[in-house]
Amino acid sequence: MRVGYFDCFSGVSGDMTLGALVDAGVDGRAIQQAVASLGLPGELSFETVKRGGFRATYARVETPREHAHRHWPHIEAIIEKGVLTPRQKDLATSIFLRLGEAEARVHGVELAKIHFHEVGAVDSIIDIVGSAVGLDLLGVDRFECSAVPPGRGSIRAEHGRMALPAPATAEILKGVPLAESTVEMEMTTPTGAAIVTTVCERFGPLPALTVESIGLGAGTREVHGQANILRLFVGVLEPSPHGDRVYMLETNLDDLPGEVIGYTTVKLLEAGALDVFTTAIQMKKNRPGVMVSILCDEARIPAMEEILFRETTTLGVRRFPVSRHKLNRKPVEVETEFGVVRGKLGWLESRPPTFSPEFDDCAKIASERRVALREVFDAAHAAYARRPAGSAPEQNLAH
Repeated sequence: MRVGYFDCFSGVSGDMTLGALVDAGVDGRAIQQAVASLGLPGELSFETVKRGGFRATYARVETPREHAHRHWPHIEAIIEKGVLTPRQKDLATSIFLRLGEAEARVHGVELAKIHFHEVGAVDSIIDIVGSAVGLDLLGVDRFECSAVPPGRGSIRAEHGRMALPAPATAEILKGVPLAESTVEMEMTTPTGAAIVTTVCERFGPLPALTVESIGLGAGTREVHGQANILRLFVGVLEPSPHGDRVYMLETNLDDLPGEVIGYTTVKLLEAGALDVFTTAIQMKKNRPGVMVSILCDEARIPAMEEILFRETTTLGVRRFPVSRHKLNRKPVEVETEFGVVRGKLGWLESRPPTFSPEFDDCAKIASERRVALREVFDAAHAAYARRPAGSAPEQNLAH
């Protein structure tokens, strides 16, 4: 899996994102052509600069001064006018929508009535649309991001002086881990926050990548004591020998009988879910409900969602990647006084193995022999414990 990882040690903004994408290998001319197709009075260029002594690419946007405030329909029309692929238009629209929804919540108005102040200016539109094109052209399977430093101090905006992070930035970054900000400046802008929260599926440390390229995107200012740079690592995700990455799907239900939910969980398992479980929850209007959670491989997400939409009344499914840390595993059989019982061994290289009898085998024997289920389990564990020293099969799997 090819991954793009944003290292935001100096924050993130639209121009830093554009510079990092081009520096990582995206064709800058393709971005410039897409931006030019918007018909806006502005020009985008890329140049090599130094920030804190390090070489980086700076995305320079030159526009005439304007005082127009654009609404959501104006933004949509500008994006639709551009010569962009459907994916690029969708991404640009999603980034602006995240900005607009944050502004609407901050100001307590409807999205259609919100004025896109600074982020509705030509330079911000170029930053967002250009970034959407570059993110698409980078050709990675997923994006991830470090913790985000919002900045310290205050800024002067349309409504006067405001402490950092700016209200819209703070709203956008809800649920995202924040890093300590050591510099008195706005390190993360609303545009930068909207970009990373729209495309990134995980926020945390740099994953185990085989790095192919590193893009350095320069911020506008030279910052004393710190390189004002956004790093973009592009590489192939290396699977852990004891772990993997799967997806968690979730949906909340409050209007279905238990029989339907039970039937749905059976169908999900039959379709290849790694695990399915339900959790009792309290939903809006004090209605008791059930959250259905499904663990599955990425390739099985469409099948899982098709079952949920077909069998339940849900209107939407949440999805997010999760990492698993697993023991080495191997099937094994033991001979008990009740017969052969299958089971699994689990172990780490530095620890002795753990034996788990198969429930179905133990239940079948208990029913046929008319003995307590726990007796069969105990017999299976005792049989494994009696195995000769050195015969554990995990010792034969070193290679």
